[in-house]
Amino acid sequence: MKSLAGLLIVALLAALVYKYYFSSLQSAGTGTPAQTIDIVGVKNDLVGIAQAERAHQAMQGSYTSLDALISSGELTMKQTGRNGYTYSVETTDQSFRAIAHCPTATFPGCSNYAVDQSMEVQPTP
Repeated sequence: MKSLAGLLIVALLAALVYKYYFSSLQSAGTGTPAQTIDIVGVKNDLVGIAQAERAHQAMQGSYTSLDALISSGELTMKQTGRNGYTYSVETTDQSFRAIAHCPTATFPGCSNYAVDQSMEVQPTP
């Protein structure tokens, strides 16, 4: 009887640890698994855009628009967005900034992301 009670206590503790561990992950803003996959895809797309911009700058001496990268074949993207996110590129003579705009109407509380020549994808307001 003592071993059964001990087993039940261990099972209860394991269930509580499991519940609190995964509830804290969910509340940290990770969203659903599908949203997490979309965000990873958006970040990868931004890195691809940034790599294409850097390659274009090395060859042409300037940065260019997203449409120009796609039309020249320097960037192969089938679409300029992913699951509601839309992409844009802001350029100057010496810098660029690729931005993934969040569809706040579809996903309230989501974040925009941006990358520049530092190649670091960061959330933006």
